Amino acid sequence: MEGRIFGYIRVSSIDQNEDRQFLAMKNVNVPRKQIFVDKISGKDFNRPQYKKLVRKLKEGDLLYILSIDRLGRNYEEIQNQWRILTKGIGVDICVIDMPLLDTRNGKDLMGTFIADIVLQILSFAAQSERENIKKRQQEGIAAARAKGVKFGRPPIPLPENFYEIHRAWRNKKITLRQAAEACGMPMGTFYGKAQKFENTL
Repeated sequence: MEGRIFGYIRVSSIDQNEDRQFLAMKNVNVPRKQIFVDKISGKDFNRPQYKKLVRKLKEGDLLYILSIDRLGRNYEEIQNQWRILTKGIGVDICVIDMPLLDTRNGKDLMGTFIADIVLQILSFAAQSERENIKKRQQEGIAAARAKGVKFGRPPIPLPENFYEIHRAWRNKKITLRQAAEACGMPMGTFYGKAQKFENTL
């Protein structure tokens, strides 16, 4: 009995558009209902749709992915998953963008050897690119901070009565609890705002 055809698509927060991958799957006649899509980072294989796909795969099935980085971005984990799928389950894998990575071809020793080398190089490149992206993001954040760019939510503006309440509290006319309630904030927040305000004076 001929095996079934599956496709796996992954998009991350950096690459939200899966159209190119869907088009590639259509061109190799993968049935739409047998395409599994994860919108998640490729740092590991803890992905719901990928797990569902692996549970469905059986010996003799064929799995298409557009490129090796769509499978994952961690060098060791890509190698490990490749072995689980091809050796453990007995699935054939075809990487559309890299014809050398098609386990249907070159089943002899030399073909397997070449495919293993290409897989190692590409999975190493995928991890290197992920690390470079992370490094560039960190450098970009550091450069922005050096220019005074603030990250996170903007601070909530002080209520109009804050300065009047603050003065009354400091003059011991009201308690900290009364001051905080009058400003509509927890005591700790009021105290922190008061300290910050006094430090600017």
